[in-house]
Amino acid sequence: MMATSVLRRFLMPSVRMPISASATKTVLGPQSIRRNFSATPTSFATYNQVAKGCRGSQRARKAVSPALRDVNAPELKGVCLKVGITSPKKPNSGQRKTARVRLRGRSQDCPGVRYHLVRGAMDLGGVGNRVTSRSKYGTKKPKKAAA
Repeated sequence: MMATSVLRRFLMPSVRMPISASATKTVLGPQSIRRNFSATPTSFATYNQVAKGCRGSQRARKAVSPALRDVNAPELKGVCLKVGITSPKKPNSGQRKTARVRLRGRSQDCPGVRYHLVRGAMDLGGVGNRVTSRSKYGTKKPKKAAA
């Protein structure tokens, strides 16, 4: 009787009411209720999957910006030591603009794709002779020629 009333509350939206914690624990455990209404059954690893190493620990995620990870300061101020262009490792290709930056605390890092530098701020200069989209490239507004 108790089990049918619990199921009726789940299945009929018009009668859906909160279930008291004591009624749930006596009839069915919370884990079994969740599994009864799941679309996919629980699956265990097969012998071949275990042999291939499915139970090994997962790889740690690669940090987006390793030098800035520990200090919790994504906009950390630094000094540009060197600006240049490098090409990425295989199989990627292209010209990647890089800057060697000395961050606070004398930790040095070479920002590549994973860092964003603000052009025209601090000692990193803006793009010269820029007319459109100047704010993105840190270029000052050109002065009007005296007539």
